[in-house]
Amino acid sequence: MSDLLSLQKSVLSYLNTSGSLSKLAHDCQSFHDHQHDEAVYRFCINVGLSDVIELDAELANCILHDHQRATTLFQSVCFAAIKTLSLVDKIHTECQVHVILKLTHLPPFPEYNLDLASFPRMRPKMMPVVMEGLVIATTRVTKYTRGARFLCSNDNCPFSKGFHTIRVHTPGATESVTVRKDFICNACTSALKEDVKFRVLGDKQFVELIHSDALNVLRGHQQSSLRYQSITLFLRDELCNVMSIGQRYRVIGIPAHVHRAPNITWSVEANSVQPWEPEYPHEINNKFKELLKATRDSPWRFSAVITHCFGLDVVPPGLFNTLKHCLLLSLVQTETNEKNTLFNLDLLVTTDDKLILDRLMVYALSLAQRGVRHPASGQLFASLSQDEHGAGTANIHAGSVLLAGGGVCMLGDLSGFKKDKLDAIQSALDSRTVTVFIPGKKYGEDVDQHLSFPVLCSFWALTDSTRAPWRSNKDYDATLGTAELGPMPPQLADRFGLVVQCVDNAGNQVALAQAVHTLQQAVHPGERLYPSLVDISSEDYKELVAYAQNLHADLSASAQMIIHGYYMASRTVRSKSHSSEMSVASIKLLISLAEAHCKLSLRRQVLEEDAVIAVLLCENSITLKHGTGVLVIPPDAVFPGDLGDADSLLRRDRSLEQLHQSILRFINSYAPQSDVYATEE
Repeated sequence: MSDLLSLQKSVLSYLNTSGSLSKLAHDCQSFHDHQHDEAVYRFCINVGLSDVIELDAELANCILHDHQRATTLFQSVCFAAIKTLSLVDKIHTECQVHVILKLTHLPPFPEYNLDLASFPRMRPKMMPVVMEGLVIATTRVTKYTRGARFLCSNDNCPFSKGFHTIRVHTPGATESVTVRKDFICNACTSALKEDVKFRVLGDKQFVELIHSDALNVLRGHQQSSLRYQSITLFLRDELCNVMSIGQRYRVIGIPAHVHRAPNITWSVEANSVQPWEPEYPHEINNKFKELLKATRDSPWRFSAVITHCFGLDVVPPGLFNTLKHCLLLSLVQTETNEKNTLFNLDLLVTTDDKLILDRLMVYALSLAQRGVRHPASGQLFASLSQDEHGAGTANIHAGSVLLAGGGVCMLGDLSGFKKDKLDAIQSALDSRTVTVFIPGKKYGEDVDQHLSFPVLCSFWALTDSTRAPWRSNKDYDATLGTAELGPMPPQLADRFGLVVQCVDNAGNQVALAQAVHTLQQAVHPGERLYPSLVDISSEDYKELVAYAQNLHADLSASAQMIIHGYYMASRTVRSKSHSSEMSVASIKLLISLAEAHCKLSLRRQVLEEDAVIAVLLCENSITLKHGTGVLVIPPDAVFPGDLGDADSLLRRDRSLEQLHQSILRFINSYAPQSDVYATEE
């Protein structure tokens, strides 16, 4: 008894010093507005274990290793406080006080950490643990019985009146544990009957959580024999709808064995949820520092060298530099923050050699913090199944697009996609949302429901330039400069921000260079085939992308002038011609490209030279989709030649400077007053 009183005094002291006692009094005020009495009154108390340990180590140990007993201690103290201070007249017995202890953190020791990649199914003790993982499925929010009042069927029993028998939900309990018809009275062993008008309902939701490393299987870079198994999280009340499909979270939960005859499942009752992202490098390594120092005379050279040395395991240097540059720009511009995904870069590649470019894109995908290669047999957006946990609702499983949230979804070759799937991709690119239709009759609801999920990833796709059935019309007038976009409708191509053409216009030279490269790799495996270039490994590129991705870039006034001037001039010129008009999305694309080149160059301010690269890439993309305009630039304007030595880099700088002047003349000719309205727009 003395130990119990000591623990209760410690609980009261903690409630007072932490401010939870004042919060308890404030929460009690809301119950005065209720029109009728309730069986239970729910109170959430935040528990900081560090403060509890300093106050009473035994109480902290009880919270960690006997959570139910600790809850009972807080319940008794809260009830005493409510009655002593006369906070709620409707509370008559201690069992009406339903206390939920919300743990803010756990000790940083292995026994409190649950690794989803190797956790044991049978733990010796059900104590709070912390876990980190990715949400791959979720159900709709449904109701559960939070608490119920029972009365003895024997009228002479004192338990036939009042609030003596109250059953409340405990972690891992099913509905039948809380509400059932075979309970008996503890006083006279007569049957108990529920007073239905006092039943208190709450919200519940099921979430499937899996280890984040499971995404490595979806990259398509290499096959793995590992198999990852998800666990089920129970979310209750205020935690419902806190977790989103495709996002990472750190969860404190209480494991429990859920008994649903004839099966017993192992699940976790969530206690607190916080968004979680892996830490990114806060500085670059010495290789990039030295390269930055060597290329500081030109704002274009660092990104050029990085691009030239990229993907040497797949293609020889000098091939597909524009595509490699766009892949890097898309990687660094993809936001991991779901609130800042307005300027993600979507990339469409038209080619006559899908095999090599598919390998190059898969290699680039391996550098993303999160990358998913969509399998031909898999779901692209979402799929539905019947919930297996007794909720009688729909379980929504994430497809490739939702799993790639905050990263890149590689669609692969669009030539094999059916029209309905192409239309769905076009809709997702338009609205940046995915809508899931849930038929009500099939999943236990009276009405049908549509749920929308945000699309938080960038898209990469390939199309075969040798096939174009949609251009079979004899009256079609090919516009100068346009690319063959294969079996894909032109409307879908317009939704991709960037279109890059990679065709062998030099006969068989590209194929020959690729063959020599492949043979050298086979004859000299593991050796550097191009020792004259900067030695940058795949791991170095991954660190560079992670670092650059989290840089914040501010637009300079000169960069704004170039972007806005080109946009206004192009809109004026193309609206007068038969070409397609410049849409508002074009200016978003220009800003995104300029920011991406700035971050790839490891700068924090977007310069005029970054805007020049953005204009050249954007103009090339528009030309491939709609034909040439007044501003005529070469097809490979960003990479006009080889970059194998310092002289070639100097020639590229001079070529880009000439194109810079051409862009300025174009702006001055067709939008001379654009700088006046740049700030306003």
